[in-house]
Amino acid sequence: MKKYISFLILLLVLSINASAQVNEDKLGAWYMYFWDVNFKESKFGLEGDIQYRNWDLIGDLEQLLLRGGATYSPNSNIKLTLGYAHITTGEFGDSNETSAESRIYQQVLLPHKISTRFYLKHRFRYEQRWVDGQDFRTRYRYNLFLNIPLNQANLNKNAIYLAFYNELFINGERSIGDGRSVEIFDRNRLYGALGYSIKDNLKLQLGFMEQTTNTLSKGQLQLSLHHSF
Repeated sequence: MKKYISFLILLLVLSINASAQVNEDKLGAWYMYFWDVNFKESKFGLEGDIQYRNWDLIGDLEQLLLRGGATYSPNSNIKLTLGYAHITTGEFGDSNETSAESRIYQQVLLPHKISTRFYLKHRFRYEQRWVDGQDFRTRYRYNLFLNIPLNQANLNKNAIYLAFYNELFINGERSIGDGRSVEIFDRNRLYGALGYSIKDNLKLQLGFMEQTTNTLSKGQLQLSLHHSF
């Protein structure tokens, strides 16, 4: 009898886990707004972003990310950022359960141009993370961006351009508390998009991003607005 009850409990646990598994074949969608402002005659500024991420096209919350920071640009070839982010993470499927994360980060952005049409940016980011139910964690990120205008030589008003990036995430620690651990490799994001410059300081991108972790690989539609003041 005990073996029979144990077997039923095992089946119940497995069925719960199976129902919570992320469907890698379902297209997700991220809707994002990025902004930055540089104070006149000053090397200081502000920047931030709002991202509404879904496991599906809309409605099944994956994450709501709110992020902002202060910037310092000693010259046109480098921008330093100190910022804070708050992230609300939802579970895949019908569950309305969420968890929260607070994050402080330091960032270095290195933009430069190759020939007349290749706009490159290197972004290095170091994060200190406080995630619900986990020990304090850190993470390292490197992102390589590439924008290529198609119909003109710059990214100003009316430019149609291709946008690409690849971002690698590395965990600073493996242990996250209570005997649990994560891999050193956290995830990788590979992205391609078509962009349009509505104005010199306002750009729209529609693209696709493939996010790969140790446990899954999932495609995400991305619609983003990039606004400079």
